[in-house]
Amino acid sequence: MKRALGLSVATSAALLLDGVLAAAATSGRFNVLAMNVAGLPAILQGNGVPGDKATNAGLIGSKFTQYGYDAIHVQEDFNYHAYLYATDNHTYRTATSGGVPFGDGLNTLSKYDWVNFRRIKWDQCSIGSGDCLTPKGFTFMRLALSRSSDNTTAVYVDLYNIHTDAGVEAGDITARQANINQVAAYIAAWSTGNAVVVFGDTNSRYSRTDDTAVRSLLASGFTDPWVQLQRGGVVPTAENLCANPSTVHTCETVDKIFYRSSPLVTLSATEFRYESTRFLQANGSILSDHNPIYADFIWSAGASLRQSAFFGGDYGAWFSDAPTLASKTSTTGKPKPATLTFRGASRLDSVGLMLTDGTTLTHGGTSGTAASLALGASEYWVEARLCKGEKDGKTRIFYIRAATSSGRALAAGTATASCATFVAPGGWHIVGFVGQAGDEVDQLAFVYAPK
Repeated sequence: MKRALGLSVATSAALLLDGVLAAAATSGRFNVLAMNVAGLPAILQGNGVPGDKATNAGLIGSKFTQYGYDAIHVQEDFNYHAYLYATDNHTYRTATSGGVPFGDGLNTLSKYDWVNFRRIKWDQCSIGSGDCLTPKGFTFMRLALSRSSDNTTAVYVDLYNIHTDAGVEAGDITARQANINQVAAYIAAWSTGNAVVVFGDTNSRYSRTDDTAVRSLLASGFTDPWVQLQRGGVVPTAENLCANPSTVHTCETVDKIFYRSSPLVTLSATEFRYESTRFLQANGSILSDHNPIYADFIWSAGASLRQSAFFGGDYGAWFSDAPTLASKTSTTGKPKPATLTFRGASRLDSVGLMLTDGTTLTHGGTSGTAASLALGASEYWVEARLCKGEKDGKTRIFYIRAATSSGRALAAGTATASCATFVAPGGWHIVGFVGQAGDEVDQLAFVYAPK
């Protein structure tokens, strides 16, 4: 679970200032660091790193604190995890999943809060390099770069921490390809419509002919900031391996970063570098057998679409109306709901709307009683109230109430004592949804567009 030590940038921005609700930022910058911390037990692997592993882990954690990175993904954070965290002061940190053979070695340390953190085990591994001895895989979280104090507006980016199968034997390569393809499939299912940053130890090189899956990420719309900023956009085909510590940034390591934008937030990498010389022992020796990698990004909330914070539980399948709504902004101007339709009884079963061009957006099940409201030509959906509760040990949305600019309302489900109100920013209105749903609605956020 997350551990909060103080106030993150996102949380600080969400505080009440002189009694006035603080708005979410609509632009900013953040940086990421990926580092394989060589935390396998010394008896299993020395990694060619001098010194005591516990001491080295503590020194790595202190450097995380010293340089104040915004979001850090670590790999091989196994049996020396406590020493790493003891000297780090990041506000939000994942709890360890355990040492060898129980944990996956993946953890995140961040200045920003997140929702929906998950650990996913690889479907395939190769015993040849010992990768099947631990439940290696990847992690997922939805990081809140910015969030208003009333949760009405928010900016999220999906982060993936990966550590793929190692080795160069046929079985290793097959497993590694499957690992990266598994991440790509997960992104397609769970990050549709969202900005994404994937960073960690891919055990892959562009210059290794058989590592084709890592290049397929570039073909699917991701950008590697190392290729973009250090290689002039040219993916290398000739091997140019990095020394450790590396004092140049054009050589290649297996640790990589990939990113993409979305209709809700634009990302642009401004810097990539190896942080190797920052992570050295007092005598100049390395702290890990991997060069840490760093990237800096500027971000901006969408000009045509934005969203609220999330409300509810982490259940059901992910959905996002953002891609559909983005296509409307580019072809027909500004999307506008013509009709709202909700279904509910004891809980909220579904939410939906029809746009003025006839496009229907519906999420959830078919149970409950349907209620609809037709909006006038100059009438907008400007406010929503949600209530949540527990059903079968799971948090679900129990109630929704929509209010329009004409003072009319539509409600469905059953109100509870745990509720939140979402008000569209001035000049904007609610035009769609993102969240998770199955037979009922489990989690919701609202998508806004300018009037």
